[in-house]
Amino acid sequence: MDYLIDMSTLTILIVLVFLLGYASIALEGITRVNKAAVALLMFVATWTLLMMDPSAYLHGANINTVIEKHLGSTATTLFFLMGAMAIVEVVDRNGGFNFVSELLRTRSKRSLMWRVAFMTFFLSAILDNLTTSIVMVMLLRKLVQERYDRVRFAALIVVSANSGGAFSPIGDVTTIMLWNGGMITAGGVIKELIIPSLISMLVPALMLMMQLKGELTAPENVENEAIDELNGHQRRTVFCMGVGGLVFVPIFHNLTGLPPFMGILLVLGCLWLITELFYGTKRLKYRENLKNRMSKLLKRLDMSTILFFLGILMAVGCLEEIGVLEELGVWLNNMSNGNHYLVTGLIGAMSSIVDNVPLVAGCMGMYPIGTGDMAVDGVFWQLLAYCAGVGGSMLIVGSAAGVVVMGLEKISFGNYMKHMTLFSLVGYLAGMFSYYLLRTFIF
Repeated sequence: MDYLIDMSTLTILIVLVFLLGYASIALEGITRVNKAAVALLMFVATWTLLMMDPSAYLHGANINTVIEKHLGSTATTLFFLMGAMAIVEVVDRNGGFNFVSELLRTRSKRSLMWRVAFMTFFLSAILDNLTTSIVMVMLLRKLVQERYDRVRFAALIVVSANSGGAFSPIGDVTTIMLWNGGMITAGGVIKELIIPSLISMLVPALMLMMQLKGELTAPENVENEAIDELNGHQRRTVFCMGVGGLVFVPIFHNLTGLPPFMGILLVLGCLWLITELFYGTKRLKYRENLKNRMSKLLKRLDMSTILFFLGILMAVGCLEEIGVLEELGVWLNNMSNGNHYLVTGLIGAMSSIVDNVPLVAGCMGMYPIGTGDMAVDGVFWQLLAYCAGVGGSMLIVGSAAGVVVMGLEKISFGNYMKHMTLFSLVGYLAGMFSYYLLRTFIF
């Protein structure tokens, strides 16, 4: 078979398609075209171009097999996201978060900002940044009515969730990868990254605080329908099973070695069962009309966000397959002359544009565990954990937490840049500088 395009031209075309698609997503507020549609077209277009000469990249492997491999990897993220969204939705709709929102409730914008920032930061280290973002956005809807204020609080949730996930071995998918790969240890990454991660959250929060004045307009107090459907004991049970189950997911992963999405589905199944048993005590005619049963709530999931994830992750998978990401890593290393602060700093900046998972995976493949800065818990690996996690906050599409908040709160790319990109960049650099001081003078 004669292929239509030579390899170098094909690589350029695939990268151009990705960049054009990415630009269209960034300009969603201007074009009014849903980002999920663009992501799906970008996904199909990149892989269709690759099909024109798969032998140049895949070394004889069947392209359908390669696509299925990436689809399998992407599906684990999608099922995790869908499961987490469903769990949070059923807990929220059944009144489980009512008492938590009361703890956060205040009329002061600045006071609420700090409560949200710190709760998000520490919760993301226990759960993960993706799940925490979903939980906090649900709580935010109960506390803030004005759209303008809620967008700024939601942007801070993205920053706080990514910063909190960066110092925990289970807080972000990239720290999980590095931990499982033996590059970092749980004690080492917590001890040496908690302060830089905290600074990367505090600096943007302080800068945002200067823009916040006055009091909040609280949402109208609409009674949750679950008040009539479940009693207080049942609502507390739903909360404990939902949130406790989310905390159990990383434990399940470590105990069994199975993917985290299976833990999420286990929790979802248990929560579904217990709520069905609760509703089973209702009168039959009334039970069939209950709006907060799991079968009803699953229809409320934001499928456009799920499809956006599918498109963007599969398009990035194509870039990974043709070696573009690996070549970027090699170029960074050569350009920096082995300066690990510069390399990881640029990788963090890149993670705000493309998914940080293949970037970290590429680094793990390029750089073996060695001595000095490359040893276990060395400067390079800890900086990689920090930069890949926190760097994704600079753009809203740079992290799973950002993408899910983007979908839930309908925040445009440009709106996030306006309110948070500069603040996040300053916090990112401040955290790196604090890490340098700690490594130089203390650890």
